[in-house]
Amino acid sequence: MLVSEYTIPGICVRDHLVDVPLDWKKPDGATIKVFAREVCDPSRNRETLPVLLFLQGGPGGKSPRPVGGGPSWLSEALKNYRVVLLDQRGTGRSTRIESATMAVFADGNAGARYLSHFRADSIIADCEHLRKTVFGGARWETLGQSYGGFLTLTYLSRAPEGLAACYVTGGLAGLSASADDVYRRTYPRVAAKNREYYKRYPDDRDRISRIADKIGAENIRLPDGDRLTVRRLQTIGIDFGMAPGYENIHWLIDEAFSDHEETRFSDTFLASVMSLTSYDGNPMFAALQESIYGQGSGATGWAAERVRPEFSEFGEGSRPLLLTGEMMYPWMFEEIRSLRPFCNAVEAFARYDQFEPLYDPFRLASSEIPVAAAVYFDDMYVDAELSLETARDLGNIRVWVTNEFEHDGVRQSSAVFSRLRQMVRERGGPVGVRGSDSQHN
Repeated sequence: MLVSEYTIPGICVRDHLVDVPLDWKKPDGATIKVFAREVCDPSRNRETLPVLLFLQGGPGGKSPRPVGGGPSWLSEALKNYRVVLLDQRGTGRSTRIESATMAVFADGNAGARYLSHFRADSIIADCEHLRKTVFGGARWETLGQSYGGFLTLTYLSRAPEGLAACYVTGGLAGLSASADDVYRRTYPRVAAKNREYYKRYPDDRDRISRIADKIGAENIRLPDGDRLTVRRLQTIGIDFGMAPGYENIHWLIDEAFSDHEETRFSDTFLASVMSLTSYDGNPMFAALQESIYGQGSGATGWAAERVRPEFSEFGEGSRPLLLTGEMMYPWMFEEIRSLRPFCNAVEAFARYDQFEPLYDPFRLASSEIPVAAAVYFDDMYVDAELSLETARDLGNIRVWVTNEFEHDGVRQSSAVFSRLRQMVRERGGPVGVRGSDSQHN
């Protein structure tokens, strides 16, 4: 259903809202709403353009809002495409999952069952419904950033007939890697990012140690009332994998104290740490993060927490203090205000052992849909070795391995998306798109 149509500077916008089943196995059961924003260049609005679906990173991330032309890839895409910015179920203007949502469930098992309907298989079913009912049913192309690449692999496994070409940036998941496998690879990469950070800003080694010592010795409260703990401070390291993550953290640390004697933390520091670690805007990222590695039988069981003792350098008492990445820990759902209503559900979800396989190795190996993927060699979040193993098992893929960009390279430079498109065109793709010769110039 078209709910709104308007033009902002440089972009024509159509907003769509559709009803979809909460559980695609029960199409006549409860429904939720999924929102998609269609954007194009106003000068080409009347043309029949190929459609590009953007699959946002996350999990639990809404699509970018087109402000000031949007991220660099969007400006590039609007030269040739009508772009669909999907708010994945549970996010943005789709039926949201937030604190109030989880508070209504009678117990953790009911909450976990609800969360189980917001994984990749359901998201791809939503995409296919949108393609067929809103966008005319023709094949479309996809651009998957980070978790959007995981979704791409699920799309290729479940509904390749809907795809003309796929572009993946920093998101080729390990097809059979367990959550434990992933985190055993992740901790060393995060440790390497810490070393790079302290090499760039050597004074921050002692400064962060002094901050941690003060937090450990005193009852420090954030503006929302949460207590600031050392382990919560460590989670700001999630920014190390993005550009300019080192600088963002350095300037935060630079203004940590309100006086030169370092007797009191500054209001700026406390408010910034609260914002960086509160998950008010994306609680699903914390709630679903580990489940994206769950396939078939076997629970993920708080793998990041379980594996962490194998890497003692990340201990709260270690100095220099190492900051962590995008690992999620059970204590977060007790200490962080916005996540507390999720606590019982995520505990049950961590024990959930009936995840359906997200990837079909046979269909992926025999796939003829052209795929071009950027693998970031130093990616903190997605292991490059696992990505290359997946590429070897995926039909009709070309891979560009680079250390020129961090994990969010597609947002930083239009050259990333341009290069991936060129890689597909050089092999005769996309496939099955009406008017592709004239429209993909």
